[in-house]
Amino acid sequence: MRRSEDFRRTVRHGVRAGRRTVVVHALRAEAVDADGEGPTGQPISDSSVVGFVVSKAVGTAVRRNGVRRRLRHLCQHHLQALAQPTLVVVRALPPAGTAGAELGEDLDAAWLAALAKLERSGMPERTGKPGRR
Repeated sequence: MRRSEDFRRTVRHGVRAGRRTVVVHALRAEAVDADGEGPTGQPISDSSVVGFVVSKAVGTAVRRNGVRRRLRHLCQHHLQALAQPTLVVVRALPPAGTAGAELGEDLDAAWLAALAKLERSGMPERTGKPGRR
């Protein structure tokens, strides 16, 4: 994932699951209408994609890039297992910079929790504020 619009859409309209070192946002790959209120049913992408957010709070540039490389490697097998095109944003929290094996465990747990929420919701995600039409 490279476009800021895709990151924004996924974070604002997707489900979220977090752990100590990472937060995972997931959204079915369907376009959101012009006012951002709901899905249009049009696919954004034909395949699942993942984007990473690793802020300066994680550490130096070397540490941030190392965390990003580790997360990218850990996400590869998760992406292959997705049945429907899904947009996923993985946000590394400050403890990720010093995490060892915990990073992989937290990513696995958050990924599975986010996808479980996505399946339970039965639709792409939140469609705006309740009571507003």
